[in-house]
Amino acid sequence: MKISIITTSYNSEKTIEDTIKSVLSQNYKDFEHIIVDGNSKDNTMKIVKKHEKEYNGKLKYISEKDQGIYDAMNKGIKMATGDVIGLLNSDDKYSKNSVLEIIADAFKNNNCDGVYANLYYLDENMNKVYRKWVSGIGKVTRGWLPAHPTLYLKKEVYDNLGIFNLKYKVVSDYDYMVRLGLNKGIKLYYINDFLIDMRTGGASNGGIKGYIYNFKESYRVLKDNKVKFPFSICCIRSIKTIFQIIGGKFIKQV
Repeated sequence: MKISIITTSYNSEKTIEDTIKSVLSQNYKDFEHIIVDGNSKDNTMKIVKKHEKEYNGKLKYISEKDQGIYDAMNKGIKMATGDVIGLLNSDDKYSKNSVLEIIADAFKNNNCDGVYANLYYLDENMNKVYRKWVSGIGKVTRGWLPAHPTLYLKKEVYDNLGIFNLKYKVVSDYDYMVRLGLNKGIKLYYINDFLIDMRTGGASNGGIKGYIYNFKESYRVLKDNKVKFPFSICCIRSIKTIFQIIGGKFIKQV
């Protein structure tokens, strides 16, 4: 089973090397790494090219102007040749060397179209865990959703369900997961393990203003997908986030 890992980047010279090393350190070797850069003005692409030989032909990259992160993700999906596709942001990394192996085994041992897992939020230096996202099992119509960076889907899911909708600026991933959750023909399998280390920050995670904008766009997503009680669902999601952050104050460091 070949896994396509898509990394989008823009001026990511401070973090992308951690992402690259995380991919290269994986025990599971049947993968391709697709880096879609938005024409960075810093040393991002120099760092990518520095590691190119280590991939032994498993690296693809482009660097050109795009319409934002979701446009870049869509480009990567179209370039992917793997059986399974996952997204690994340029400021994130795998939690351990066995992540791709765990994902591949989950697909092989379960009759499913996609898998997802748990997520660690860490500080800027990737030293301190301040929030845990335990995905669990639930319904998008009740405010649940999996941690998107842990979501790996068969290529045919993207072929059938489509790609990211560019009309949403910061929550197109949420729109995609809502569409995924509403499609009863798609079976997801939950891996109860922490697979991704995610740095704080990002387009949909930028302080109070970011949360407010996220709330408004998420409400719009639910309305567009004809989900009942969109305001209540958005409130439930916000409350869950608050409890995760509060709980993070008492996290034993890993």
